[in-house]
Amino acid sequence: MDIQAPRGVRDILPDESWKWAYVLNSVAKVMADFGHSEIHLPIFENTELFSRGVGETTDIVEKEMYTFTDRGSRSLTLRPEATAGMVRAALEHGMCSQNAAARLWCWGPMFRYERPQKGRYRQFFQIDAEVLGIAGPAADVDTIALSVEMFRRLALRGLRVALNSVGCPQCRPAYRDALLAYFGANRDALCETCQARLERNPLRVLDCKSASCSAVADAAPAIYDHLCPECAAHFDEVKSGLARLGLPFSLDKRLVRGLDYYTKTAYEIISGDLSQGAQNAVCGGGRYDNLAESIGGPHTPGVGFAAGIDRIVLVMEEQNCSFGKRAQTEVYIVARDDASRPTAQVLAGKLRSAGISAAYDAGDSVKYARSFKAQMKSALSARWQCIIEANGTFTLSGGGSDLTLTEGELVNYIEEHR
Repeated sequence: MDIQAPRGVRDILPDESWKWAYVLNSVAKVMADFGHSEIHLPIFENTELFSRGVGETTDIVEKEMYTFTDRGSRSLTLRPEATAGMVRAALEHGMCSQNAAARLWCWGPMFRYERPQKGRYRQFFQIDAEVLGIAGPAADVDTIALSVEMFRRLALRGLRVALNSVGCPQCRPAYRDALLAYFGANRDALCETCQARLERNPLRVLDCKSASCSAVADAAPAIYDHLCPECAAHFDEVKSGLARLGLPFSLDKRLVRGLDYYTKTAYEIISGDLSQGAQNAVCGGGRYDNLAESIGGPHTPGVGFAAGIDRIVLVMEEQNCSFGKRAQTEVYIVARDDASRPTAQVLAGKLRSAGISAAYDAGDSVKYARSFKAQMKSALSARWQCIIEANGTFTLSGGGSDLTLTEGELVNYIEEHR
C-alpha cells in the first residue's frame, strides 16, 4: 500500500491494546481511590494557551508544537501537554470557585514534533492528574504518593523518586543571577542550543542532556541555597511528608522539568529498565501556582503529574509484569453448511444478550462463507467451540469433553461454567 502512517506515529494494534486497557483500568481505580474525577479535554486548543502557559522559551513552544490556522484565521495547536488545558477547563467551568479544590485526571493523545525514538513518539499518550486550588505542601505529597501507588499497583519495580524545588518568582531571580554568572564563565563548554538560551532561561541549561552541558551543570550552584523562607519551608514539609509515608526519594538539584510554569516542588519517577535510547522518566510533575494567572485567570495554585502510557507499557514488558488475562471470546459458533448459518446468527444474538461473548462466521453466501475447516481453525481461539448439528442440537467442545445440548441447555451450561 502506498499510504502509510506518518513518521513518529504508530498504530496500537490488538496485540498491545489489551495491555493499555489493563493499565488504564488500574489507573482509573487508583485515581478514584485518591478522589480524582475523570475529565475529557479537547485535542486542540487556542495556541495562546500554550505559548502563555507553557512558556515562550521552552522547547515545546519554540520548536515542537503542531500549530495551524483554521478557516476562521484562528491559530490553534494540537495539545502538547494536558496541564494547561486542565487548568483552562477548571477555570472556565468554575470548578475551583468558593475555595473548593478540584481533583481531576484525564488520559489521551498529545502531540510534539521531535525526533522519534524508542518509547517516544510525535503522537504519544499520557495520563495526567491535577489538584487545583490547594497551595499547601500536603497536596504535593499526596500527588507524589498517587503516582507511586499507580506504579505499585502495576507491579513496576526498580523505580525511584527524584525530587527538587525550583523556587518561586520571589527567590528565583537570585538563583537565575547565580546561574548566569556560573554558566557565563563556562559558556564555551555549553552546546550551541544552551548558549543561545542562556540569557533567556538559564535554568533550562540544567535540563540539557548533552554530555558537555551535563558536566558543567553538575557543578552548578544548587537552588537550595537560594530558596526564600516560604519555598524552603514548603520543600521541607514535602520531604517530611514523603518520609512520613515511607516513600523514599533522592534530591536532584538539576531537575527543573521542561515547562516554565513550575514553582516550588518538581519531581520525576525514574526507571533504570528502559532500554538504551529511550528516556528513563516514566512520570514527572510538580507545583505550578502561577499557571492560572499566566493564562488570564485568578490565582489558582495547582500541583500534578503526567505519565506516558507508551513508556509504562514498555517498562512493564521489560520487567515481565502481568497485564492480567487477555479477553477471550467465550463461544465460537461453527456452521456445518449454509443452511445452518442463520441458526449461528440467531444463537450468537441470544448468547450476547445473556452477557456471553460469541462469534461466528458472518459470511452468508457462497462467495463469502468459509469452510467448516476454516471456521474450526478460528474457533480454537475461543474457550468453547459450538458446532450446529443437522438435527437441531449443538455439540459443545472446550471443557475436556464434547457435549450434545439443546439451545436452552447450551446457554445454561455456559452461564454455569464460564
